Amino acid sequence: MSFEFRLLGTVEAVHDGKLVDLGPGKQRAVLAALLVDANDVVSVDLLVSRVWGDTPPHHPQNTLYTYLSRLRRALAGAEEVSLERRCGYLIRVDDSAIDLNRFHRLVEQAGDAADDTAKRLFDQAFALWQGQPLSGLDTPWANEVRNAAQQAKHHAELDHADVELRRGGHAALVLRLATLAAEHPLDERLTGQLMLALYRCGRQHEALEQYRRSAVLMAEELGVDLSPPLRELHRRILAADPALSTPERAVEVRSAADTAATRLVPRHLPAAPWGFVGRERELAELSTALSGQKDGTRIPVVTGPGGVGKTWLALRWAHQHADHFPDGQLYLDLRGFTPGKEPLAPETAVRDLLHALGVEQAHVPVGSGATALYRGLLAERRVLVVLDNARDAAQVIPLLPGGRSSCVLVTSRDRLGGLVTGHGGASLRLGPLSEAAAFSLLALHLGGDRVTTERGAVSALLEGCARLPLALRIMAVRAAMAPDLPLSALAEEVRDERTRLDALTIGDDVADLRVALSATYSALSADAAWLLGLVSLEPGDDIELTSAATLAGLPTSRTRTLLREAVNTHLLDQHAPNRYRMSDLDRRYAAERAAGALPSEHRPAALRRPLPRLARESTSSKLPNAVFSDRQVALTDVQACCSDQLTQVRPTRSHSCAAARERRCQVVTPFMVRIPQRES
Repeated sequence: MSFEFRLLGTVEAVHDGKLVDLGPGKQRAVLAALLVDANDVVSVDLLVSRVWGDTPPHHPQNTLYTYLSRLRRALAGAEEVSLERRCGYLIRVDDSAIDLNRFHRLVEQAGDAADDTAKRLFDQAFALWQGQPLSGLDTPWANEVRNAAQQAKHHAELDHADVELRRGGHAALVLRLATLAAEHPLDERLTGQLMLALYRCGRQHEALEQYRRSAVLMAEELGVDLSPPLRELHRRILAADPALSTPERAVEVRSAADTAATRLVPRHLPAAPWGFVGRERELAELSTALSGQKDGTRIPVVTGPGGVGKTWLALRWAHQHADHFPDGQLYLDLRGFTPGKEPLAPETAVRDLLHALGVEQAHVPVGSGATALYRGLLAERRVLVVLDNARDAAQVIPLLPGGRSSCVLVTSRDRLGGLVTGHGGASLRLGPLSEAAAFSLLALHLGGDRVTTERGAVSALLEGCARLPLALRIMAVRAAMAPDLPLSALAEEVRDERTRLDALTIGDDVADLRVALSATYSALSADAAWLLGLVSLEPGDDIELTSAATLAGLPTSRTRTLLREAVNTHLLDQHAPNRYRMSDLDRRYAAERAAGALPSEHRPAALRRPLPRLARESTSSKLPNAVFSDRQVALTDVQACCSDQLTQVRPTRSHSCAAARERRCQVVTPFMVRIPQRES
């Protein structure tokens, strides 16, 4: 080949046998970040994260573009290599031109070959290594790639040792195995290989001493005994079992964890959801996320508010694609937003996943060893891991496999920005059902005749439930339990804001919208929950940043931070700069909680807080200083502001502060008189 890229050492490019000048270290890091996902698009944000980690320069995109431009020039003239921009950047190159890819392919071929051929393939694979992978690059991403490559090499070295032991090459193995055992003293498979090689070399005493040291270390470090296979090998060495001296008859020595995991193919998905409707576009997007990154761990991330159907979508997709993962499917509820329960700690989650893979509790290491074992077991497998109901990115990141063939599907009410930007997650935000799908859902539960006969009531139900799947199923169950009750009666309950949340329950925590909302609300900090409750008492759909800050008596910067917290958990949507929107159901629940926390005598004072700002904005000197591109833009901007404030003038059942409403009318009037009636 005329062009070769090296990642198993210093990042290098070789063209026709000559090194290409790739520039400084960060420029090499850009190339490495593209080569690891060769032929797949890498977003700009992900490139910045991979190259600079947590310490990007002041204008990272400008610096990145400079490096990419220089790399294009450095790679010019190679027809088989191109650097392209497609909603990010990709380097188009033959996979075999990258040494890391060749290493994985050679190891895979060796695993399926006869011993003599396997030895030759392993030797070729190890010859590609020129030092530490991505040498000189020091970011969290580079360290992850480096660790994964080294783990794959270690696994390959153990497979290679098994081949050599079967071929009678134990004498040449002893020194290398002893070196590896010093680097990995808790690896029982390696310990067994070294013991067997020593025994076959006539060094029985050293083999037994190696066992004794390993037993002491396992007890001190992990508090567990050595595995049964290793204890059996020890017994046979003590008994000088003649079968151990015959290479072709010696059994492969593995830890109990390896043995159990090899036998077990987990099928842990819950039952496919009954009554699933719609979501064709979202299912297609998840399929694209699966097929679009064939050479890396895929992380589709489904986010959305509570009750929107994230788990059902994930399970529907997982069952449809289960055959893509012949080595098994894992499912774990991380309890991130489960009422009355603490989120699952990452250490506990890893142990649960190891147990699902067949590892006995006694053989699960403590600390980071458990994560290493989990990733090692998945390194060469095609497994689907569904992590449902995640609290945040920090809970998910330790559960990502280290291999390149598995898929992790995550659901959460949190937007999981750290997972998307730092680990290549493909975000899919789930919204309400389409009107047609929502109608089909009710028809599925109640029968087509009933919903068709009461079409008007069904439309009112869809509106009152905000086409939220959980709310619709609750009302469908209530209607099914009372077949003689007109749907219009149920529709009236969910249309009236005073009874809406009371209507959306069937009497247990599993099917209670108020309980679902409380789990999200409880995840907020105390300050964010207080602010959200305060703004929910204000009428109208729109929340303007400065108004919220004035209402709360907080600096604008602090208010923005608290509102962003609510946005991250889908309790608010930011639809324009400094403007936010809350759904009717979320607003009603937040107001309900705030009403209990904010005494009624304090609410008029809260209503009056924005008045000084409104008065300042309404002075005649304010408007002439504003500069707009044209008359229509000016009218639109002023009308939006006036509409927001006039909404607050309307009397509501929640407030009875007539003086505050009168003052709001006074301060908004100067805005309105500047707009001709036909345009206002």
